[in-house]
Amino acid sequence: MLTFIVPVYNRPDEVDELLQSLCEQTLREFDVIVVEDGSDVSCRQVCSRYGQRLRLAYYAKENAGPGMARNYGAERASGDWFVVLDSDVVLPPHYVESVVRSLHEMPCDAFGGPDRAHESFTPVQKAISYAMTSFFTTGGIRGSRRGLDRFYPRSFNMGVSRQLWQQLGGFRPMRFGEDIDFSLRMVEAGARTRLYPDAWVWHKRRTDLGKFYRQVRNSGIARINLHILHPGSTKLVHLLPAAFTVGCVLLAAIVLMGALGLACHATPLGIAPCTLIAAGGLPLVAYSVLICADSTLRARSLRVGLLSVPAAFIQLTGYGSGFIHAAWQRLVLRRGGEHFAFTDNRTFYA
Repeated sequence: MLTFIVPVYNRPDEVDELLQSLCEQTLREFDVIVVEDGSDVSCRQVCSRYGQRLRLAYYAKENAGPGMARNYGAERASGDWFVVLDSDVVLPPHYVESVVRSLHEMPCDAFGGPDRAHESFTPVQKAISYAMTSFFTTGGIRGSRRGLDRFYPRSFNMGVSRQLWQQLGGFRPMRFGEDIDFSLRMVEAGARTRLYPDAWVWHKRRTDLGKFYRQVRNSGIARINLHILHPGSTKLVHLLPAAFTVGCVLLAAIVLMGALGLACHATPLGIAPCTLIAAGGLPLVAYSVLICADSTLRARSLRVGLLSVPAAFIQLTGYGSGFIHAAWQRLVLRRGGEHFAFTDNRTFYA
């Protein structure tokens, strides 16, 4: 049997939607554990409304971050499989049935599934979803078979056998990247991990671009910490956002140089100002057009396509700037080890 483990911090409305989607499953071989991680706005009443419809247990604990909340839930779980979900996901009716079938047809020790944007999501949420899943932004590593890197389960939609969870001790108390650390430890322990394409979820992600920037920047910081903990885990796909960020800065500098030359009637570096502006601006424009066109076709919405342009730049430069900053601090200056421990746990749920 499956046990769903859901950590939550100040998201009662989203928990309501998630629990409702669990009530609509075509297969009901599961129970649910919701762990309130020191919320200011409790979801206790929401959970109580589902007590007669689901095998549901609600626990409240002091805030310590989602990884520790998942471990807390796992200690009280009865299933043979623990399925970890973020509180901001919604399951399609076939989810449990797809998981059970996939476990039978393609046995493994841990699995993950992709995420999608629901039609009801706001244009910004759809744009952020595109930025996180498109081949032209992340290389499709979050659930595509054609991704540039092998698939690792992520904690928004992750299944782990009880035996493997107990063997590895669950999540470690890291500030950023605790789910990737867990996945890397699975692989290093020789566990079989699989992507189950049919076990997808609707994932709301962040509701505005500012929160999205903070999320992806923290992911860039986490990658350096993971590189230190797991030597050899950093691949080409993880370096691309940093290269993109440096490239954007250089191209913007070229455009600025050309604009200043045009304003001052000068020829910087002996090159015509219009040539500099074109050389620096055209690659950025071309990438923006590519993102807008691809997202518009996928979402069938020009508005989502237009919003996907800033979302894509935020995804890449946010991750890239965090990666560069952490690399300088941790690998060059040998500082910044506080990112391995909790300092402000509540930032996890921003």
